[in-house]
Amino acid sequence: MLLLGIIGHPLSHTLSPILHNWGFREMGIKASYHVWDTPPEKLISFMAALRTLPIHGASVTIPHKETVIPLVDKLTQSARDIGAVNTLYWHDKVLWGDNTDVTGFMAPLLERGTQPGTVLVLGAGGAARAAVCGLHSAGWKVFLSARTGGRADRLAQSFQAEHVPWADRHEVRPHLLVNTTPLGMSGPFQALSPWKSSLAGISLVYDLVYNPKETQLLAQAQREGVEIIPGLPMFVHQGLAQFERWTGQRFPLARAISLLEETLASRGKA
Repeated sequence: MLLLGIIGHPLSHTLSPILHNWGFREMGIKASYHVWDTPPEKLISFMAALRTLPIHGASVTIPHKETVIPLVDKLTQSARDIGAVNTLYWHDKVLWGDNTDVTGFMAPLLERGTQPGTVLVLGAGGAARAAVCGLHSAGWKVFLSARTGGRADRLAQSFQAEHVPWADRHEVRPHLLVNTTPLGMSGPFQALSPWKSSLAGISLVYDLVYNPKETQLLAQAQREGVEIIPGLPMFVHQGLAQFERWTGQRFPLARAISLLEETLASRGKA
């Protein structure tokens, strides 16, 4: 029986156990995936325990994606490029840190056959790092804007992007608009949107928030006839890449997305 789980804090709303435990059942893999809520002050002790317990691998989420880096043995090229880790796995008794967020982020764009153009990424956190890294590597002209100007400027410099002050973000009219901020997320931010203007001149809106399924930003895009990519496919794609890293197998993608859509819908009614 393989033992896996997710570390982060807080973890009350994570969908990862539902996704991975379903995947194990679907593929006939004897494994279980657990929630290991790990406050920042407990990270070092958890990582020490991970080296002594029979833990096969783990997902890493906020706030540990960067602070876990000194606690692993080696980093994959993806983790080095992004400067963050979202996946832990063992290979030849060496603890590796990997990052599947770029794979997850780029997959819906590649499935659509979207060609590189101009893109404005809103936000400067871990998800923004993955988005900017993937878009830059794919040949997009990247603009970046966030409320934390200093952090946005440093991230933009890391990937040859152009930093746009938050107050000036509406002056950019890119082909693609990407939201990596929590604005629109279920909870206290649900009624908010990172965009306060029309979407005229923008062809595609990609919102990484996946709960609720339709954010304020996506609802605006649909009203204005702009194509959309919701956040759930990215979440499932990055999870699928983790699952494959741990097991060498791939669960059925479309059915996984349907499962999580049903889960979110049922939670919304609760």
